[in-house]
Amino acid sequence: MAGVVLALLSGLAMATQGRINGQLGTELRDSMLAAVISFGGGLVLLLLALPVAPKTRAGLRRLADAVRAGRLRPWHCLGGLGGATFVAGQSVTVSVLGVAMFTVGVVAGQTVSSLFVDRAGLGPAGPQALTWPRVLGAVLTLGAVAGSLSGGLGQGGGSLWLLVLPLAGGAAVAVQQAINGRVNAASGSAMTATLVNFAVGTTALVAGWLVSLIVRGGPVGFPGNPVLYLGGVVGIVFIALASFVVRWTGVLLLGLSAIAGQLVGSVLLDLFLPTHGGHPGAATLIGTGVALVAVVLAGAGGRRRA
Repeated sequence: MAGVVLALLSGLAMATQGRINGQLGTELRDSMLAAVISFGGGLVLLLLALPVAPKTRAGLRRLADAVRAGRLRPWHCLGGLGGATFVAGQSVTVSVLGVAMFTVGVVAGQTVSSLFVDRAGLGPAGPQALTWPRVLGAVLTLGAVAGSLSGGLGQGGGSLWLLVLPLAGGAAVAVQQAINGRVNAASGSAMTATLVNFAVGTTALVAGWLVSLIVRGGPVGFPGNPVLYLGGVVGIVFIALASFVVRWTGVLLLGLSAIAGQLVGSVLLDLFLPTHGGHPGAATLIGTGVALVAVVLAGAGGRRRA
């Protein structure tokens, strides 16, 4: 139960970061640069803290030993590519599909991918059987998110093929959570896993931004609101939480709990900090409740190993 609560909190953090990064991208008119600032800011903070974080340094040494000894494959350290894929897909498709359809695509990709990631034992929890409660929880979550966001499903027009990108981003996030959990287990430090994740993700995003800089040009100016530069801090919170609790929950239950947390966080943000004076409707509130029920059902499936 403690793992589910922490996973819900990571979802709340994800919703908060999404609002911050979305506003930063809007004011910069450069979504890729907003992602670089978010990831890069988190990386800078982690590197600054490294001299006074002996557990993180020890974790890096244990991680290197695990890779050299073959207990951990080098590709297990590339979880940050999942986050980079998600953010890159967001920057390309949200302006065309709308946030609602993008979110449905991500949730669908993440939920379905989590089932197979758990079954294959990619995460530190090992292989987990696809019990009926877990599968039903996944299906209910898809229905809850689709229902709560149904008002935005008509925005895609003739560009529905772009849903491939958020689907791939959601699937990549599930793999990211699994292998970050392995890095955490091998290093014995959630902050080590977070540092590796931010280093890899920032590198990938900087490369992507340099390409977009050539194609689309740079930002129009930098906003003065300091809150808009805190996305990386929030990212540290939810990535560290996810890599810490995935060993208890498995990838699927972690993903479902985080999705429920995102929905709850989005409702609270729309209630208290609406972007355009709008407030969540009945469909969103009902969908959030169904998603929470889905998490309970998936948790009832237990940690049965395959």
